[in-house]
Amino acid sequence: MRIFLDTNVIVDLIADRQPYSQHAVRIFQRAEQKQLQLFASSHSIITTHYLMSRYLDEKTLREVLLNLLDFLTVQDADAELLRMALRSGHRDFEDAVQVLCAARIGQVDFIVTRNLRDFKTSEIPALSPEELCLRLDL
Repeated sequence: MRIFLDTNVIVDLIADRQPYSQHAVRIFQRAEQKQLQLFASSHSIITTHYLMSRYLDEKTLREVLLNLLDFLTVQDADAELLRMALRSGHRDFEDAVQVLCAARIGQVDFIVTRNLRDFKTSEIPALSPEELCLRLDL
């Protein structure tokens, strides 16, 4: 199964935000076991660094993100994609970038996010981390 992760799932994992992190941990464990393919946008990695830099020292944060990249394939948010997101019908620009990155990857089964409301117009179905875990019987 091919899963595109929204930024909030990655932050949940690194920040150990309870009760959400338990689902993020299970998802990454499945990726480690090669049972899921995980994808994220370059924007998500950059935003995660920015958000987490308030809580972790730079060296530790970089190590955490480097380790995370062992389990994620990153899709670039280039100028063409940003133009498409700005012109899209999605109300939220950041979420438009996420949807378009996921679509560019191709054959993504689900976008996994805790912000389902903003992905209602996505051509790729969105699930919460908890819903994905239930589907995978985690």
